[in-house]
Amino acid sequence: MVNTGAAVLAVVVLIIRFKINPAVALVLGSAYLGLTAGLGTEKTVETIATGFGDIMAEVGLLIAFGVLTGVMLQETGAIERLVRALIRVFGVNRMPYALSLTIATALQSIYLDVLLVISAPLARTAAAKMDKKGTARMATALAIGGECGIVLMVPGVGALALAGLLGVPLGKMLLFGLLLVIPTVTIAVAVMFFLFDRGWWNSERDEQSYPADDRPAGDAQVRSGDGQPDAGDAEFPGGDGASGAAGKPAGSGGVAVAAPARPRPDTPLPLLMAPLLTALLLIAVGAVLDVAEIHNPVIEFLATPVIALLIGLVGTSIVGRRSVGIDRIQRCITTGFQESGQILVLTGVGGSLAATITATGVGDILGDYFTASTAAPLLMVWAIAAVLHIAVGSVTLSAITAAGILAPVAPALGIDPVLIALAAGAGSLFAVHVTSNTFWLLQSLMGQTTRGALKTCSVGVSVASVVAIVLIMPLSLAL
Repeated sequence: MVNTGAAVLAVVVLIIRFKINPAVALVLGSAYLGLTAGLGTEKTVETIATGFGDIMAEVGLLIAFGVLTGVMLQETGAIERLVRALIRVFGVNRMPYALSLTIATALQSIYLDVLLVISAPLARTAAAKMDKKGTARMATALAIGGECGIVLMVPGVGALALAGLLGVPLGKMLLFGLLLVIPTVTIAVAVMFFLFDRGWWNSERDEQSYPADDRPAGDAQVRSGDGQPDAGDAEFPGGDGASGAAGKPAGSGGVAVAAPARPRPDTPLPLLMAPLLTALLLIAVGAVLDVAEIHNPVIEFLATPVIALLIGLVGTSIVGRRSVGIDRIQRCITTGFQESGQILVLTGVGGSLAATITATGVGDILGDYFTASTAAPLLMVWAIAAVLHIAVGSVTLSAITAAGILAPVAPALGIDPVLIALAAGAGSLFAVHVTSNTFWLLQSLMGQTTRGALKTCSVGVSVASVVAIVLIMPLSLAL
């Protein structure tokens, strides 16, 4: 127990104090734990390598396929058009709920920073047309929807990693994640709006002007890649066209992401989104049939997560080529490989630390401290993930590490691994703050001061974290 605590603390110190890359720090922490816990040199190295390989076998292709699908949807402009459609259907005042739920459920194949840059101009336009406190409402919706989706909803990279680490069937992770993320996002957004309506938001102190090179959406017509007005999109409700300019996130420390060029007007939005939605539907159908003990070889093959996401990837590629051409699709796929490589390495070494913790027998020790109740270990995994996230600032890393510590307890206490996955994901959402690039992107792109971003992002996502673990407890009684 002491060695495990020291290993986790060492990883945090190496990342924060000595600015060591998280992947390297995780491997060093795994090696320290294996050697000090008595695994020996050969067993330690074998466990680190096996842990990395095992989680890659589970989720490597899934993460790669998801990221590649996301970058192609970004390139075709499908996400921007989807946000516009939501605004037209739901209106500006109901837009925060519609946007946050859409981001949390259907858009998790999109890299979060890119998703924020794409949707922020349209969110600002909606905010300007709202009856009151539009900036606070839209910024909160983006923060809660984006962060919750990463770890609670397939194909978010955190959810995929947790499912692979804990051996949770991806269809089951999808269904339970959907059951959790919808009420979590809805309740958290409603709680924040209640606080804003009671005077917790001060426009003079919590909002600021946009950077000079980042015009508020609506200042110009939307233009396609050739610089001409895009005839395929109606103007934004109220008369103003929504600008596609994303600008650079001032002070974010991240890389500015260029706004995608507009798709051809003759490419319907449902066609652009259909392959990804088909993949998710196949995975869900497979999970339902499995629970119902209905077996069909063809459906079982197509519903296999790797095959389903491959179908989504191929379909998105075909539609994308029709929309923006082969050359641009090939270029964005290259970008997708770069993004997925970083995610895969971090996920893999997180699996190495989790495997080392399991090999040392910590699970047997922890099992002695818990009763047959599932509440204590679930609260513990939530708390560990929350503390790690506050220290390190990585949602995925904190979730994987916390789940790895508590995973060995599950068999002894009869806890369904999906509950540990969801509890770890919920805890990793707590206190998104200045160590997160998401924080600074929202601060800049939504025209907030740091004080304002602490309210909409840090407090908003923390509320979602608490709501999620409260909702997970009743689920533990049903499983």
